[in-house]
Amino acid sequence: MNFRELSVLRADLAFIAHWVPNASHVLDLGCGDGVMLDYLQTDKHCIGYGVEIDDEKIPRCIDRGVAVIQQDLEGGLAMFTDNAFDTVLCLSALQMMKNVEGVLRDIARVGREAIVSFPNFAYWPHRMALLGGRMPVSKSLPYEWYDTPNVRCATINDFEELANQVGLEVLECIALHEGKPVTFLPNWRGSLAVFRLRKKTHA
Repeated sequence: MNFRELSVLRADLAFIAHWVPNASHVLDLGCGDGVMLDYLQTDKHCIGYGVEIDDEKIPRCIDRGVAVIQQDLEGGLAMFTDNAFDTVLCLSALQMMKNVEGVLRDIARVGREAIVSFPNFAYWPHRMALLGGRMPVSKSLPYEWYDTPNVRCATINDFEELANQVGLEVLECIALHEGKPVTFLPNWRGSLAVFRLRKKTHA
């Protein structure tokens, strides 16, 4: 898969991909159908694994040539050693975790850097829906309240605070809307929050 194909399929992933160094070792948590790893392996010569729980998405990963492990992220990453990966990806999956803090601590342990994205609950249409007395439904939060897999809702500011608590330093934070960076009032106008993180080093 080339960059143009990725951009058409997932503009958000195409933006995030530039943060992943060529020929790096990558772990993609909640890798879905494997499209990101397919691109990173083909175009950037990365080596990596995906972790996914969905039965329907595993065969799609395999068809793409992605090495995938079927496992619930809540079970931890004990099969991976400390600093096993250059970059750990957790893209639009963290909000589905009950133990967000535990997953982040595992990410900090096994990866030198991490890229995490999640729907920004502070995005202005979400705020307006709540003001109108309804739970928000949007492209980034496409489910009704009664059937959503999302069990955690966070804003950009919320996540930055938690990342610091679990030993991750924020290198960059970008708000995206339809795959494009939002620079003016990002916590208000960005539907997807994307963080590039690094394990904190202690003197």
